[in-house]
Amino acid sequence: MKFKNTLMWRIVGVMLLLLTIIGVVNVMITTSSARKYYQETTQQLHSHVAEHMLIEVQPFINGEVNEEALGKIMHSMMAVNPNLEVYLLSPNGEILSHVVLEKEVRLGNVDLAPIEDFLTSDRSSLILGEDPRNPGEGTIFSVAEVMNGDELEGYVYMVLASEQYSSLTEALLSSYFIRNGVITFTFILLIALVIGGVLIFLLTKNLRVIIQTIRQFQEGDMHARIPVKKNDELALVGRTFNQMADTLLHNMDELKQVDALRRELIANVSHDIRSPMAVIHGYLETLHIKNDDLSAEDREKYLSIALRSSERLQKLVNDLFELSKLESNQVEMKRSAVKIDESLTSTTDEFSIIAKEKNIDLSYVLPENLPKVNADLDMIQRVIQNLLENAIKFTPESGHIDVKAASVSGGVEVTIHNTGSEIPQEDIPNLFDRYYKKDQTGTNKGAGLGLAIVKKILDVHEARIAVESDATGTSFAFTLPLAS
Repeated sequence: MKFKNTLMWRIVGVMLLLLTIIGVVNVMITTSSARKYYQETTQQLHSHVAEHMLIEVQPFINGEVNEEALGKIMHSMMAVNPNLEVYLLSPNGEILSHVVLEKEVRLGNVDLAPIEDFLTSDRSSLILGEDPRNPGEGTIFSVAEVMNGDELEGYVYMVLASEQYSSLTEALLSSYFIRNGVITFTFILLIALVIGGVLIFLLTKNLRVIIQTIRQFQEGDMHARIPVKKNDELALVGRTFNQMADTLLHNMDELKQVDALRRELIANVSHDIRSPMAVIHGYLETLHIKNDDLSAEDREKYLSIALRSSERLQKLVNDLFELSKLESNQVEMKRSAVKIDESLTSTTDEFSIIAKEKNIDLSYVLPENLPKVNADLDMIQRVIQNLLENAIKFTPESGHIDVKAASVSGGVEVTIHNTGSEIPQEDIPNLFDRYYKKDQTGTNKGAGLGLAIVKKILDVHEARIAVESDATGTSFAFTLPLAS
């Protein structure tokens, strides 16, 4: 197995990607939070610096900027704290004087809105003002009003973090948090890999069992099944596979059985076809060779035997075609309201002659005014013919065949009973199987297509046929629905 192709390592890869994204985002959020914390702390600690400066010096004398005194105190404060940048603003925010290092001042005016917010608030939250040397960037500041009595002369505006200091602080913060973030992330990643690997291995155990079972099934072990112990998604997959495997195995067994029965049918039909063909060929050959030596009586006898054999062969072929059409739904059924008693009477009369030849008593009992049924008359007549033919075939000499019809709930029931040997109960379900060849006496007498045709015709009529057999004989009964 190639590890790079396994689900476990793909999950590990996804987990590593997620951890990396989380780590990078965490470092960015932590750095931003630390920067904000530093700015807010610095501003709160130095919020009164501008006020203290006013105690030391008077920025304006007679409305004019006190440049000399202001310059000294500004330089003194910047010497103590090089991070400071000091500006003297007019009441409308114009920069009147400033003391900064190196870089020039780019703004001539400072926005007064942050200044007013600072002066009117309790200074508990961060307020960023304009940085005259870096337009568009906010900076922490301290500010104090310069008053002359009740008149506002201007503002002392102090930037608490110079550009150089801000750049250095930013670099140190980024370096510190990135360095610590990498160390922390690596440590957490190693722990997560170990714990995650173990957990993923345990969580994918059932999946590996499923894969192994499917491979066994693929390699020919049709009885391989997935053990299902829980009720989660993988258990659902296991149950679904097991059901599919059971269905597939059942279908394969049925196909094997059908194939075996098909071969058996071919053997039986071949036997049934060969027998009459052999008889026909034998007697015709005899007539051809010994025609001049045979008497007229013998020639008539041989021709009659050949004719009966050809009729038997023709019937077998017709039965095969009829059954094939019924099984492939190629027969068009013409149902209508018909009187079943007329068909029973005519068909029974036809078969009574054949029954007499075997010394079998064939009788029927039909009540008057039987209701009409919804059926295809030609098909039902075929059912009656096949059942009577089957009854005559298995009724011993001097036996009896009784044909009855009666009204029942929702239809008309037809029963054909013949005396003879009892059919074993385990054989009854197979009587209508076209491949079943065991007859009522336990011997083989051909393919037995007549009852298979009966079953198919009654199936298309949505009618059920029942079989009962005991020591006195066998009964076949079916019920046809009433015509509406």
